[in-house]
Amino acid sequence: MKASYFFVLSIILIVIGLGFARKHADNTPQVSVYDDFASCLADAGAVFYGAWWCPHCNNQKEAFDNSKNLPYVECSTSDGQGQTQQCIDEQITGYPTWKFGDGSVLNGEVPLAELAAKTGCVLP
Repeated sequence: MKASYFFVLSIILIVIGLGFARKHADNTPQVSVYDDFASCLADAGAVFYGAWWCPHCNNQKEAFDNSKNLPYVECSTSDGQGQTQQCIDEQITGYPTWKFGDGSVLNGEVPLAELAAKTGCVLP
């Protein structure tokens, strides 16, 4: 009886170990098809101001496939009750807000095609 419990426990530990190994086998950074587009926006002077708790900001990030190159500035304090000094200085009053190199501003979720047209960046 003890041998069967030991056998079952061994199998469970092996399965858990294989699952853990598989999960951590591919530690390569994720690449988004929008990384180059996001870099171009940054190079063109576009900046996306948002807050971690803002659903529209999260939708905008997801539209970029969560690109690591998105020119994003977090405006919310960690407790969600205040605004960072940078966003106060930039007079950000709503989220999401896009500011551009030419001084223009767009509020709300902005379609990627509109960002491309505004900056001259090419969508993938």
